[in-house]
Amino acid sequence: MSDRNYQYGFSSMHSDSVYDTGMRKQKAQKILSVLDDYYSGNLDNLNLIDIGCASGIMSNILSGRFANVTGVDIDKEAVDYAVKNFQSDKLRFKIASGTDLDFPDSSMDVAVCAQVYEHVPDPEKLFSEIYRVLKPGGICYFAALNRLRVMEPHYRLPFLSLIPKPAAGFYLKALKKGDSYYENLLTLWQLKNLSRKFEIIDYTREVIKDPEKYNATEMLKPGSFKHKLAVQVSRNAYWLCPTYIWLLRKGKAV
Repeated sequence: MSDRNYQYGFSSMHSDSVYDTGMRKQKAQKILSVLDDYYSGNLDNLNLIDIGCASGIMSNILSGRFANVTGVDIDKEAVDYAVKNFQSDKLRFKIASGTDLDFPDSSMDVAVCAQVYEHVPDPEKLFSEIYRVLKPGGICYFAALNRLRVMEPHYRLPFLSLIPKPAAGFYLKALKKGDSYYENLLTLWQLKNLSRKFEIIDYTREVIKDPEKYNATEMLKPGSFKHKLAVQVSRNAYWLCPTYIWLLRKGKAV
């Protein structure tokens, strides 16, 4: 799917998630919990860019903790909603592609890229842009879906991300869920390669181990069978974790 297609269609295709206030507040709190842990709560003087900000709900919550937050997204309808509903001296929104960020080199302390990479036509370019705009020592919060999963999360169909694209498109059409499967989910090894310019600080197991601390109880109820299973998978079959939560650190200038 091209940037132009997303510009005029993504918020309509996935309105159930783009405008879901409760779900997006939960995600924002999860992001803050991880960043709070890494920065020991010292976020007030940091500038943040939220790539793929969609309706701006998460950007708005993040702006309550950071010096400045800029949300960028190529979806004009979603950004118009954000501009209309969220206004603050510390918050702004721009219609822009994550693969072509209109920001100077080394201008951001923190970037957020949460479940965005699979929607971008060129994820390599996305990561080059994130690396470019981050300051030396800067951090990207990266939440990434794993291709190796039973349930595909965007369409809620089993095995959709595992089968070849033509078959996936036929699968969607047959169930009247869409015309083509545009998302491109990657495996653990592919995600590591995509992140190769960065140092990976892996929070996945920490979040799974303590979902209350990291505001992840919507995924894992502490003490439940699902929680216990997730802990075992993260320890013994990490490559099958459905989602990875990494902080990607840009190396400091020598």
